Amino acid sequence: MTDFRAALVGDDGLLREAVEATGGTVVDAAGDPDVVLTLGEGALVETARAGPAAPLLPVAAGSGYHTVRRTAVDEALAAVAAGASWTVSHAMLSIDVGGERRERAVLDATLMTAEPARISEYAVDTAGEELDRFRSDGVVVATPAGSNGYARDAGGSVLAPGTGLIIVPVSPFATLTDTWVVDDEAVLRVERDDCDVRLVVDGEVAGVVPPKTNIRIAVDGHVPFCRVPRMNSSR
Repeated sequence: MTDFRAALVGDDGLLREAVEATGGTVVDAAGDPDVVLTLGEGALVETARAGPAAPLLPVAAGSGYHTVRRTAVDEALAAVAAGASWTVSHAMLSIDVGGERRERAVLDATLMTAEPARISEYAVDTAGEELDRFRSDGVVVATPAGSNGYARDAGGSVLAPGTGLIIVPVSPFATLTDTWVVDDEAVLRVERDDCDVRLVVDGEVAGVVPPKTNIRIAVDGHVPFCRVPRMNSSR
């Protein structure tokens, strides 16, 4: 590919300048783009939920493996222009609360006490069995695309695409608490709460969840992402 068409979401001028500097053409979503560049986490989440017109290339959407840093945009687009990029499929999540469809997530879904440093007790089920029960400030379930964000800050691993979902307790009471990687579904419950527990989806509060209610978080569709060689080499 010696030329490419890129649609831009959330651009502050950086992406357009980089596309044009590497021989590409900026088009809108209806212009049959080869890649959709998003700047910032909000633009990535919004575009992925809506269904992108082409594979997403996230820029400055957190740090690490699944995003391009602002300083590496020219290098990444040079790889796209040279035909050295490829497409991977990232999972989307649905979140059901008490059997009722509530939200969709691109990166992660978290249960978190509404007041700082207030510990609640959580249960995690998978494959119809209770996986564990623990006391903590919260628990996060992340897709591979979101695994380098809050889940990693809480002590989880960064996942490659297609490797499942990671479940990580947040500030657990016990000093030795496991994290887990499950195939495509987890069920969380608040077993005991000392204050309200919020559901947070892709960084936005989506309401309060009642205790003893199943919160099912499961893979529900996929979205294409564009990858380039050494995508996170400038960390």
